[in-house]
Amino acid sequence: MSVKDFENKRWLKKDHEPVFRHRAAADMIVGGRVLDFGCGEGTVFDLLRQKNIDYVGLEISEEGARKSRAKGATVVVVDPMEKKLPFNDHEFDYVLLLDVLEHNLEPEILLSEAKRVAKNIIVSVPNFNSLPARLQVLIGAVPENNRANKGHSYWFNWPVLVAMAKSVHLVIEERKFNTFWEKKFIIGGILKKMTSNFPNLLALSFVLLLKKDE
Repeated sequence: MSVKDFENKRWLKKDHEPVFRHRAAADMIVGGRVLDFGCGEGTVFDLLRQKNIDYVGLEISEEGARKSRAKGATVVVVDPMEKKLPFNDHEFDYVLLLDVLEHNLEPEILLSEAKRVAKNIIVSVPNFNSLPARLQVLIGAVPENNRANKGHSYWFNWPVLVAMAKSVHLVIEERKFNTFWEKKFIIGGILKKMTSNFPNLLALSFVLLLKKDE
């Protein structure tokens, strides 16, 4: 099955509700022009409607693009394995790469391209080294993010993500994490505070606002 077929099959399913990465990214955007790489069915577009954002979606799946366009979004269908994005230098204020890098065999090239076309890059990736993942390995189970139905080809943890951003001369302007049990009384608040100090162990995913290191 090709990547395009995989994504088309995924977006044929029922619509996805906004989750942590979508809301965190939307909160980081203050205005301007946004390129949403891997826009899917336009979940972030829904969240940005009220901000008067000039939005362009980029998607490999015709099915995902169709759903986004039905909401009123401008969407360009493109192969994410292409080495160069079809946009001019500094054309956008933000590029969103929400759970995209881990699906790409050469994510650092995509990150460099995002840096070329935008002032700010918002990245989210799942944490393949989270405590739940480690416990699943310990009992002989395959962690959720490593399963074939996820379509992941590159495994991230906190040090890998930070090192990759540094390698393409991007600095972390803002960071957000989510963790397990965070909605539970008392322990949820404790875990949230601890996650900031131990993201590689406790975070389920990372959302970063990156800027050029100039």
